[in-house]
Order: sequence, then C-alpha cells, then structure tokens
Amino acid sequence: MKRLFLAALFASAAVAMPAAAQDVTITNARLVLGDGSAPIEGGTVVVRGGRVVSAGRGAAVAGGRTIDAGGRYVTPGLVAGFTRLGIIEVDGVSATNDASARESVFNAGLDIASAVNPRATPIAINRTDGITRAIVAPDNAGSIFAGQGAVIDLANDMDAVTRPQAFQFMEWGEAGARAAGGSRPAAMAMFRNALFEAQAYARNPASFADRGKEALLTRTDAQALQKVLSGQVPLLIHVERASDILGVLALKREFAGLKPVLVGASEGWTVARQIAAANVPVLASALSDLPASFEQLAATQSNIGRMKAAGVVVGIGTIGDDEARQARLVRQYAGNLVALSKVPGASGLDWGAAFATISSLPARTIGMEGEIGSLSPGRRGDVVIWDGDPLEIGSAPTQLFIDGVEQPLTNRQTRLRDRYLNPVEQGLPKAYQR
Repeated sequence: MKRLFLAALFASAAVAMPAAAQDVTITNARLVLGDGSAPIEGGTVVVRGGRVVSAGRGAAVAGGRTIDAGGRYVTPGLVAGFTRLGIIEVDGVSATNDASARESVFNAGLDIASAVNPRATPIAINRTDGITRAIVAPDNAGSIFAGQGAVIDLANDMDAVTRPQAFQFMEWGEAGARAAGGSRPAAMAMFRNALFEAQAYARNPASFADRGKEALLTRTDAQALQKVLSGQVPLLIHVERASDILGVLALKREFAGLKPVLVGASEGWTVARQIAAANVPVLASALSDLPASFEQLAATQSNIGRMKAAGVVVGIGTIGDDEARQARLVRQYAGNLVALSKVPGASGLDWGAAFATISSLPARTIGMEGEIGSLSPGRRGDVVIWDGDPLEIGSAPTQLFIDGVEQPLTNRQTRLRDRYLNPVEQGLPKAYQR
C-alpha cells in the first residue's frame, strides 16, 4: 500500500512540475516563421534552453536531439487571440465557470489568473490541434469592466500562466450599455467616472474612500486601472458597431495613456482608415458575416482582409464563438481567409499573412511579440511539426513543443476514439455486450 501511495505521489508530482526543456534541432522543414512571410523550403529551426536560437535556410545544426521533418510544415505554436480557455468547463454549472462574478463588488480588480485550471478538458484538446498559447479574458457582470486577463500556455503541467494581469477587458456597445444601466451614454459615463476615480486614487491613495458595495470603484479596482491609465497593459474592448469603434478612438485621444485593442469589430472595415491612423490593433471575429445583432449590420467575411489592406494590425479572436472550448477553430478561420483571396469581389489574405493572424499578430496586440508567436531568435520554443498544411482542417500536429518541451498529443477525445474504434467484448461495459 505504501509503495502504491508513493508511486501515485511521484506520478502526480511529474504532472505538476514542468519538464526540463530539450535542445532540439529540426531540419528539412517547410519552415513557417509566423511573421507573415512565405514558408521556407529546406529550413532548420534550433531550440536551446527553451528558446529559439535560429530559424531559416542554412541555420547551423547543433548538438542535442535532431528531428528530420521530411519536408513537412514546421511552424511556431498557434496563439489563440481571444478565449476563455481554462476558466470554464461547463457553462451552466457555476462551480466550473469562473468567467464572471455576478455577485461581487469588484470588477476591474478581478484577476483571472487564479482561476485557470491547467487540467480543464479543453486545454489538452486545443493543444492537440496546435494551440500552444492563449489569451484568456474574463467576462463582465455588474460593470463594463470585466477584470484582468492572462496569457497562458497549454503545456501538460500545472504551471499554465505565462503572464498574469496581461491586460484589462471591458465591454462596449450593446453589452456595455446593458451593464452600465441600459444605454451607451450610461456606459460612457461609467467609463469616464471610473478613470477619473482611478486618477484621484493615483494622486492620493491614502485618501481614497472605498465604500464597498456603495462604491462605483473599489480600491482594488482603482489599483488595477492604474496600469490601464499609464499604458502598462492594453485595454481589450469588445466593440462591434462602427460608431462605437469611433467612440473608442475618441477615448484614446482623451486619455492619452490608453492602449486600446478592439475585440470583435464586425464593422471595423467601414472605419478601417481611422483605426489604422489611431494605431489601434484588432482581434477580429473571422466568421462574423451575418448581422447577429443590430451592431453587426455591416458584418462581412472580408472584414479582416479589408482592415489589413488599410494598414490595421489584425489577429483572429473567437469572442462569442464557443471561446471556452473551440479556440482551435482559428486554424480553420485563417484557412478561410486564404480561400477568400480567390473569390471575386471578396478580400482575403495570402497564406503567410493568414498564418500570422493566428501566431505573431495576436501576440503583437498584447505586447508579447518578443516572447511568443514566431520563430524569431529569442522567442519561446513553441514549435509544431504538421502532417500537412496547418491551415487545412484535415491536417494535424505530429509533434509539438512548448518552451522546448515535447508535449503529448492525446486528450479525452482521442482516448475515447481509440477505445471504441475497434471494440472487443471483454474490454467494454456490459451495456455494449451483444
């Protein structure tokens, strides 16, 4: 019994502790850097100590493990641009849903990092489809401010949070109006008042009156908004309607330190020149092509292509698109953008630019392009070897590394598939016996 207990303890510790990074050289690759450039035939990528050392044609082959990619695609790990991975297991079961806090007096001060569950079922499922990092945002409840989001990795260990308090997330437009009391002017008043109170807190923290449930902004919320006011962290804003987008750009002029990032932006293409001029990046919903609400009347699948053509930095996000489980759909969406480039009258992207929307560009929107999203030297060693074109839905990873550590490509779905693919009577429950 003691031996069994110790074995279980050691097995648990092995899962909890991140494995040591490997020194890996991958040769003979159709190498994708993730920066928007075309694939490089016969490329080599070298990872040392969990970081990319070199990547390109003619990169030196060093010591450590060497893998011959056999001409297959080798890419940076995919970055899911807007998700709720790891904080929701079952939406309708409150005990497994930490996205929003409806009864809390706090809003902007909520920190989603403490809720991330590395063993949540969708983590392994999305890793198996090439996702290595994800931008994870809370959902709002009693305020336009939802709280502080995090960037996580999808590795098979218990140390998931790459960067806590990476950004603040808020709702604008219809959802923001509901949270603020029923109108867009109410949302605007709530936003301005919150930032004015946060500025007052910054001037004299000791004199700030925290009235708890009676306060529009608690001390914790005021502290969290300091990073937003100073531009230390970006402010991700869910906004769809063109006029609301212009309202966000006006706020950027009023509060000079703000670093807004538009999320969703279904009508962004109609004001793309203004977005580009304001130097505001976007995490857009790639398949928003029908007016699902009154603020999406101008929705089109050409949205991303048209914004890109106007000079906007655009990555793909999945807000409102089963973002707690299906972040892996970004791969399909990027592939659709390539297909759109071949449709007369539509606006899509070439292959390299489309891949960048699910790798380096989401990283860039939150200021982490120096860490993740590409195979440039110094970036984290997130590398995927594919059995086909990664933007084709029939392709899948054959090997995947996060921080230079090779990851398992199994999950609950693959285990169920393997169990029942070739059923044998003795291995099945009684209900399956003939």
